[in-house]
Amino acid sequence: MRAVSLPGALHRPFKIWTRELGGGWWLGSAARIGSTIRSLRVNFTAQRPSFWLRFDHLSPLLDMVEQCATSIPEDHEATCWGCGLRLVFASYSPVYKCGWCGAITQSNQTARKPDSVCFSHWRRLRDRFFVTVLILFMLFVICGGVWAVYPIVFSVSKFCGIFHCMVTAILALCTITSYCLASFKSAGAPTKIRWGSYPMVGKSDLESYTFCTYCNKPKPPRAHHCRSCKMCVVDMDHHCPFIGNCVGASNHQAFVIFLISVVISCAYAASMTIYASYKTWPSVDFPNLESSRHSMSSMKILLEIITTIAGSAFFLSARGLVLVYLAFASLSVNAGIGVLLCQQLSYIYEGNTYLNHLSSPNAMHGERGLHNIVRFFGCPYPISRVLLRYSNTGKLQDNSGSKLL
Repeated sequence: MRAVSLPGALHRPFKIWTRELGGGWWLGSAARIGSTIRSLRVNFTAQRPSFWLRFDHLSPLLDMVEQCATSIPEDHEATCWGCGLRLVFASYSPVYKCGWCGAITQSNQTARKPDSVCFSHWRRLRDRFFVTVLILFMLFVICGGVWAVYPIVFSVSKFCGIFHCMVTAILALCTITSYCLASFKSAGAPTKIRWGSYPMVGKSDLESYTFCTYCNKPKPPRAHHCRSCKMCVVDMDHHCPFIGNCVGASNHQAFVIFLISVVISCAYAASMTIYASYKTWPSVDFPNLESSRHSMSSMKILLEIITTIAGSAFFLSARGLVLVYLAFASLSVNAGIGVLLCQQLSYIYEGNTYLNHLSSPNAMHGERGLHNIVRFFGCPYPISRVLLRYSNTGKLQDNSGSKLL
């Protein structure tokens, strides 16, 4: 099989298949084509799917075919992995796209060797370790926070205690549920599609598909192969070891909701533990500051305050030590997860993913705007209508400003 791109009036490629009398597909030289093509049939697919013509009535077209076939060198030919057609090019190209199925092929692409057993085990152990650490930390924050905070909150009033327990239960339920969905739900495996043979592959069935050399299967656009999960993931953002799973088209929403719930939960835990620590902290006296406050510099005064407060921490009870640790841990986790959440929301706003941003940072993968966030979270119609109206108003203002400039 070969695909010939004809210049001139046709303006688009069409494919020619020649069949010998004995059967089977045949590719010959230009001279042999010219001598035998009048007694053969040609499957012409320029405008319509498939119909048969005889070249006895197409002398001008025959001359054009012979001319084009003679001008193309025989060494610039390749086979499309999507439909199996043999293509001939006027010049060498390392990457080409099939005119029939639309598959993208890299001529220098070779099969990848599978990862070693030690490498696979190390990745599996790494994911399990991070997942275990995260689960233990969430349980410690929930259980330790309830145990350390509830006496102080109930001492204020019974209503405050009940309200605190309800908020803690709701935040814990949202965090654990979203974590389980992001961790155990499939990240987004590509759908099965026919490939490899022309009769089975139709026109543009593999449009912009590439071939994955790891799993030896078609890879759809915006998909990437994960060596940890050993599969291709559609709209893959990254592989997160803390959930032991990839973040892709199927669980990306659950992952972002998990980040939002963690940020809200850590902020609430930090505020409650700081308040409880203030209530349970031992009384602190500053005798040196009262006697020589006017003669000391501001730096010495600050150092004296820090030293006195740190010394009083030795008199804290076990409940007080847990409260101090939870306050610092919640603030630290909240800062890190907050940065990650802002990064994720910025990529969603741009209609992009983290891996696509790394591979092509300056390329535009879609129209940016609030409609991407609305579509991502699946907001109800009234909320989405308000957000989209606000987004369109901002675009109109930008366009009017650019016209004035």
